[in-house]
Order: sequence, then C-alpha cells, then structure tokens
Amino acid sequence: MSLLRLFYGVAALASLAVPVAGGTAVAQPVELRPQRVAPLPGGLDGVPLVNDNNPELITAAGILISTFAGKGRGVSEAHLDAPLDGRFDLFSHHVYAGKADSLDSTLWLAVVAQPRGAAPVTLRVLAGSTALSQSLDPSQPGAPFLPLPQLMPQGLEPVYAGPGSRVATELLGRQRSALLPAQWTLPPGQLSTLLVVPLPVRGLDPLLNGRNLQLRLQSSGPVDVATLAAFGANGQPPPPQTWAVLLDGPLSPKEHRASPKGAPGPMIYSRVSGVQLGSTWTARITDPGKPYLALPSTPVSWPIAALERGTLGTGQIQTAALRTIYPGTAWAAHGNYGVEYDLTLPLRNTGTAAAAVQLAVESPLKSDPAQGGLRFNTSPAKAVMFRGTVEVSGLDGAGPRPAGRQGFHLVLRNGQQGPALGTITLAPGAERSVRVRLIYPADATPPQVLSLLPVKQSPTPPATSQP
Repeated sequence: MSLLRLFYGVAALASLAVPVAGGTAVAQPVELRPQRVAPLPGGLDGVPLVNDNNPELITAAGILISTFAGKGRGVSEAHLDAPLDGRFDLFSHHVYAGKADSLDSTLWLAVVAQPRGAAPVTLRVLAGSTALSQSLDPSQPGAPFLPLPQLMPQGLEPVYAGPGSRVATELLGRQRSALLPAQWTLPPGQLSTLLVVPLPVRGLDPLLNGRNLQLRLQSSGPVDVATLAAFGANGQPPPPQTWAVLLDGPLSPKEHRASPKGAPGPMIYSRVSGVQLGSTWTARITDPGKPYLALPSTPVSWPIAALERGTLGTGQIQTAALRTIYPGTAWAAHGNYGVEYDLTLPLRNTGTAAAAVQLAVESPLKSDPAQGGLRFNTSPAKAVMFRGTVEVSGLDGAGPRPAGRQGFHLVLRNGQQGPALGTITLAPGAERSVRVRLIYPADATPPQVLSLLPVKQSPTPPATSQP
C-alpha cells in the first residue's frame, strides 16, 4: 500500500467507479465466478520480524524503528524495548522525495545493532537483499517500475519491476546481496553499524526514490536493532558517530494514524512500525480428514494475505500479530509484507478418468462477506495490485515427469483473473505433490488467491503416479 504510487503509475482504485466525460461515473463491469473459497490451512511461525514501514515517506532525520530499551536515552518513547534472539527478520521500506531547496540531496539509511548483555554476539545473514526504485550508481542495485507483461518466466536474466519485486525475488532465491557480509561480530557495550545505504534523488525527475531492504538473520545471543535516517553532505554519508547520536532520539515523524480497531466507517490501515510475530506461513492443503487434495471438478481458491475487511468470504485474517508497536501506527501487519508463503498441495486424481487442473495466482476484487465465489473485472483495470515472483514445483513438464522448480514473475491488476502458471494432469489414482512459494512483496495490495481451475479436456497425455 505504497504512499506515492501515483508517481510510479500504480495508484490503487478507491472504488469500482471509473470517471467518464462530463464528470459522471459508470460502474466497472464485474463478473462473479461461482466457486469455493476456502481458508488457507497452516499458519505463521513465531519468528519475529522487525517491520519498518512507518513513515514510508521520510521527511526528517531520526529513529525509524528501535528495539533498544528506552531507559537512559534522550527520548525513551522512541524505543520499543524488544530484544531479539536467535532467528529474526528485518523488513524496511521507505520513500524519500528530496528537499525543496536542493535538487541533489541524499538521505542515508543505517541499520545499527548492539548486544543486550556482556557477551559478544555473532549475527549471521541467512539471506538478504536491498534495492532502490531508481539507481544511477552501478554499485547500488535498482529496480525501476517497468511496464512488464502479465506473466514472464524467470530465467538466467532475472525479471522484476520495482524494489519490492526485486528484493522478494532475490530473497525467494535464497540470495545474499553483494552489499551484505556473511556475518557481523558485535562487541558488547558499543553500537555497531551494520549497513549504511543511500536514498538519492539527484538526477531524478520527479525527485523521488524508494528503497526496500529485507534481511533474514540468526543471532547467537540477545541483540537490539534500529534503523536510522540522516542527511550527509556533498553526497557523502554522515560521519560514523552520527548514528550513535541519532539513537538518543527523536523519532522521524510518523504518518497516517490507523483507524482504531473495530471502529466503524472507512478503515485507515496505516503502515507498520513495530515487531511482528511471523515470518513464514507454511501450509499443507488437503481435503478435510484426508492426507491428499482431490483434483477439484469446480474452481477452488485460497486467500493470500487475507486481511481485516478483506477475507473474501472466508472470515480468515492472515495478518501477523504485532508484539509491540509505536502509538498511532498499524495495529496489525496488514499485507504481511516480507512474509514467505510456502504451500504444498498433495494432489490426487480420485476419479475414473484422466483429469487436469490449472494453477493460478489471481487478484480478485477485495471483499469481506461471502458472495458465492470471486468477483473479477471484465475489462483491464489500471491499478497494479501485485508485482512479484511465484516459484512452483510439480507442474506438467515437457516429458512424462513433472517439471522441477520454476519461477514466474506476475503483474496482476485490480480484479484480474489468472494467468495460469501451468497445468497438472493426472491419470486415475495418480498423485503428485505441487509446491508454491512466494514472498509477499512491498508495493502489493492484498488480498490475492491461489486457485485450482479444472480443465475440461486434458491438453497432454495423463501422467503416471509420481512420488
């Protein structure tokens, strides 16, 4: 739910009304696809994720988020007092629009950490990536919002559009950015600067840039982490001592106060600034009481990133709970940005004839009550709701055996069906396990669905049973 989507050409539609000449509006034609929509099985793990997304638009230097204890610091309320230990993640997404009096200003973002105790701490990078919306510096990975086709296979040349798309794609591939070391050793009693990266606007039109950063970390002991923002001079980062001074406060101004939980009327989700519980949603999708999922004869879908007032009739809210937050920010991790979905479908053909289904990730129109199916636009909408990579194993291959791991980059607009990622064809009694992985990318707008769509006639000869 990016603040400045208008600049990127991906503004979300406020309603189904489309302006027409004369200032009147007509309803966007919508169709209902009758089908079953079921809650997604499984659930989130308990891995803490430091979610740093409020403010999204940074207007002043200061603390963005801090898990340090506030006692003894200049502005105690600027700290969440939430130490991290063992496995934890960091998701950080921010935008900088430059200074009114300068065309070449650069905002610098830093990640700092310190052991909470008298022993050194080793912080290992299991995976991590960062990217700018626009980069004129070859040393800084960039990912402009390119107008890509709806579906593109991932190959030797990676496909992405926007920093959220690139970072999620690289993290899904278990990569570690060249900007990141394999690990840091943090001495006790002193602040260590893990990473300093720029958010430049020089040479850009408009003066606007964004950065997404995601880290998967393993700590050998309790540690505190903070992200900070500061300005440098002449395009250079601030002096190293700046970060220790900034950690005494104040906060960089927050934005968009959330609607109180349960309040009537329009809902302002706001953005997250806190520590959530949950980094990966793992699910094995089967029929009730069965170890398998029978190939369906009618369409069936499961929500991805279902949220408050957007459960698609399932009543399921997948949003990660927040262990601690700053006042006025989102009270839940709406959107589950940075969360991995790892879904297994153990399919079986329980019929007496060969059968096939297509697998798709789709972006139906957001709704909460059950409607007997999913609603889709009958003509393309402008608003892009999802840009990211989906990894699938177990689709039909070129030969008799199913395909291995494949990546597909999707661009889904509001209310858009499909496209099919591939087909699963099974002979009577045959089984096949299909695995779907994605990391919910920044700049996406939930919810989406994972769908199985029956094929009337198998396009390929039926596959034999596979383990």
